[in-house]
Amino acid sequence: MRPAPRRFISCVYRHCREDCFVEIAVARVLTEFAMKNFVRCAAALSAMTIFASSLPAQEALPAATPIFLWPNTAPGEKGDIGDEHDTTPPDPQKPAADYVMRIGNVTKPTITIFRPSPEKETGAAVVVCPGGAYNILAYNKEGTEVCAWLNSIGVTGVLLKYRVPGRGQFRYSAPLQDAQRALGLVRFRAKEWNLDPQRIGILGFSAGGHLAATLSTNSETRTYPAVDDADKTSCRPDFTMLLYPAYLTNKELNALAPEIKVGPQTPPAFVVQTVDDNIHVENAIVYAGALRAAGVPVELHIYPQGGHGYGLRPSHNAVSGWPQRAAAWLGAQGWLKAK
Repeated sequence: MRPAPRRFISCVYRHCREDCFVEIAVARVLTEFAMKNFVRCAAALSAMTIFASSLPAQEALPAATPIFLWPNTAPGEKGDIGDEHDTTPPDPQKPAADYVMRIGNVTKPTITIFRPSPEKETGAAVVVCPGGAYNILAYNKEGTEVCAWLNSIGVTGVLLKYRVPGRGQFRYSAPLQDAQRALGLVRFRAKEWNLDPQRIGILGFSAGGHLAATLSTNSETRTYPAVDDADKTSCRPDFTMLLYPAYLTNKELNALAPEIKVGPQTPPAFVVQTVDDNIHVENAIVYAGALRAAGVPVELHIYPQGGHGYGLRPSHNAVSGWPQRAAAWLGAQGWLKAK
């Protein structure tokens, strides 16, 4: 086995081959932020062929109508950035399964509700935040496809189309307003939508992971003036799921970014990242370390390979099994109990 990369992670594998990590007994993460304490992560790196047969095929989601988040214009919008559109250029040579819809110039944020079949429905819901560096939204790969997976385990997917590109004081300022509004609106209308208001989580990829973590640690006070009773409802997620999150640390990668204010009231979290992620695995490690220090339950999965931006699309890398780990975590925490 090669030496553990750099100083921040060491993994002890029960069985290991150069091309396949079959099972992990325990993973221990060490950071300066954790101050000599190990952050234990249940990495459960399973055989790489499992995932491809376990996830439902890319079935068509039921038609759903987007719901505008704001009754009028979103806060601060001037309508001066151009029309919303898919920025991905047509490529007839590219297989349809590899296509990524990259939505840009979002000025009218929405949520779209995707419901599971009645026999599977649990009453739980997850607000899904696609990534895209706060420039675009990877709307299918980290959005609609994720909602299809959530539906397969009985969870309602609430796809958030938040404002991009970033604008305002910080690039996340407008998206945070949209996320606060979305979570509060879903909880406010939970009875109408047959949802459990105490089982509403948030899931984000990359920049969407930063948005999910920012909301999870900044939910006590809205960052905009209330527009209706939905804004008087708590926008704190009941749980948080972060997939290859970005921008969670300082430039030195040893402490949280100033806007990520972890405390005892931060929701429990499920976090996934790979060592070879060019956005830096420390995002996951430092956030998990902060949760642990605050006494907040966290399940951290660190995989050796996989890079960035894989979504749920299967590959030969063991990280492709993260949806199974996530479903198990949701079940173990009681979020998937029947209504």
